[in-house]
Amino acid sequence: MFALSRSRPSLAVRTLAASHVSPSDRKINFISARGFIAMQPRDSVTVAVPATSANMGPGFDTIGMAVDVWNTMTVTRSDKLEIYVEGEGEGKVPVDDSNLIVFAMKKAFKHVGQEMPPLKLECQNRIPFARGLGSSSAGIVSGLLAGLVLSGQSLPVWGHETFLQMACEIEGHPDNVAPAIYGGIQLGTHTGERWLSSRVNIPHGLQAIVFIPESIGETKVARAVLPEKLTYPQAVYNISRTALLVNSLNNNELGALKFATQDALHQPMRGVDFSHMEPVIEAALEAGALCAYLSGAGPSILAMTSSAAGDVFTQHEEERGAAEKAGAPGRIFITEPTQRGAHVLHATPSFSDKGRIHLFRETGIV
Repeated sequence: MFALSRSRPSLAVRTLAASHVSPSDRKINFISARGFIAMQPRDSVTVAVPATSANMGPGFDTIGMAVDVWNTMTVTRSDKLEIYVEGEGEGKVPVDDSNLIVFAMKKAFKHVGQEMPPLKLECQNRIPFARGLGSSSAGIVSGLLAGLVLSGQSLPVWGHETFLQMACEIEGHPDNVAPAIYGGIQLGTHTGERWLSSRVNIPHGLQAIVFIPESIGETKVARAVLPEKLTYPQAVYNISRTALLVNSLNNNELGALKFATQDALHQPMRGVDFSHMEPVIEAALEAGALCAYLSGAGPSILAMTSSAAGDVFTQHEEERGAAEKAGAPGRIFITEPTQRGAHVLHATPSFSDKGRIHLFRETGIV
């Protein structure tokens, strides 16, 4: 399974053809002098990356959750750069070398000492563009992953998390890229030397109900409204709630999530420009949601419910009514958190080893 996991010695794009040799032989034969794990270069690869919801209230630039909405991309060696986008962001995202995916792919090739060849990119986007659901991070992660597979190189993970370092160098913080890479809820921090991420428990049966306004939200604009200085009471407010959030998730204490997702560092400031934020959050809570918060830099609002509570947005029309009254019509995604992060759906040549090793996925043999 080509999911990106820290529990193994290298990224999931490592070669399976080496699986029949001993670990010591594999190290001698497949680790180059540069420290990369050499594999067979690929002619094409199809990758999938999930949407992500950052901050989860108080965990500003720190906590994020992978959501079961996916972008897929097929990259094929070509004689010139071609980019085709279908679905979310079609006609809006750049289709030249200024595209963030291309930037990430160039970084992946450069990191392993290669120059990016001409490529054809075919993007199937289901993650809403510029709505606070990690479309940029999905582009970064898909570009890095596809570039590494095509280049025939893998990276060390355990104790290094090199892939995460590369993604954070582009994004600037781990709250979206970490769950996009690893899946689940990830808590990210910088040790002073490198980025580090840690998985947080997802209680069973959680649903994610996402209200997505028609208007877009630009991260740089949303960050511009944030103050340069904070007070001690604001800091204590968020520290206590971030700790409560992680503790509540790890102990399956769903009743505390309403308070654990409250925030004083960014939501009040961003709410000035998002007139729908408070009305929709309040309506969701009144309708029975466990919690509701501004997803990432907005403008989307994510409410979490348990299977017992049902999906609050379809049960009660007042949530959508609250948004429309605030002048923010939109749509609703009913989905759930996903433990799965970025992975390879298909590659040519195949990762399966001529009949000896078969890697099965829901899409067939990879």
